[in-house]
Amino acid sequence: MSTIEATPSTDRTRVRRVAQRGHYDGPTLHAILDAAFVCHVAFADGHGVHCIPTACWREGDHLYIHGANGSRMLRLAGSGAQVCVTVTHLDGLVLARSAFNHSMNYRSAVVYGVFEVVPDDQKARALDAFMEILAPGRSREARRGNAKELAATTVLRIPLDEAACKVRTGGPKDDDDDLDLPVWAGVLPMALLPLPPVVDAAPAGTPAYVREWQDSARVPVASAVINAPAD
Repeated sequence: MSTIEATPSTDRTRVRRVAQRGHYDGPTLHAILDAAFVCHVAFADGHGVHCIPTACWREGDHLYIHGANGSRMLRLAGSGAQVCVTVTHLDGLVLARSAFNHSMNYRSAVVYGVFEVVPDDQKARALDAFMEILAPGRSREARRGNAKELAATTVLRIPLDEAACKVRTGGPKDDDDDLDLPVWAGVLPMALLPLPPVVDAAPAGTPAYVREWQDSARVPVASAVINAPAD
């Protein structure tokens, strides 16, 4: 589904500033969330407004988080409070010919709504899914959470019904009067890169997902100039 075909689910998800960067389709939202290991959850309580980073993962049409039962954020979010969840990936610094037109390339998602508590009989499965996202095959190797550990853990999920994405790609968008200025202009690409694993123990050898991580860490990321037109 293209950006034109999709529409904001609610008025508060509508992108107003540089509206053409707004995306409301499922594939774009899922791709941004699936590339994230951390989200930020904003909420308000009697002490003010807070924004807390926490691990996250997507399954289907829900975004999941988890933590200790005593977490202030999880207790409030699990009680039915309205929250706002955000994810941002920074893809590059856009250097224009004028200071005013400098920008950044990014992919961002905002999810509004209410978390629901994952029932006790579904927590282990949900946490196994998280483990598989971190490292495929890991849930079959690591010791699963026992009854005491699961009882001390809260798992929440929020539907993706009310969400919006905003994406910028391409190079600088300079004013016509600035195009002849003798100033370097372009994009300084950025990416989150895997590094070689730090081994703490390997009594049964190195599993495939660790070897693959090592291989990907050795492959240099191309730093080609982004030639796509600025939006």
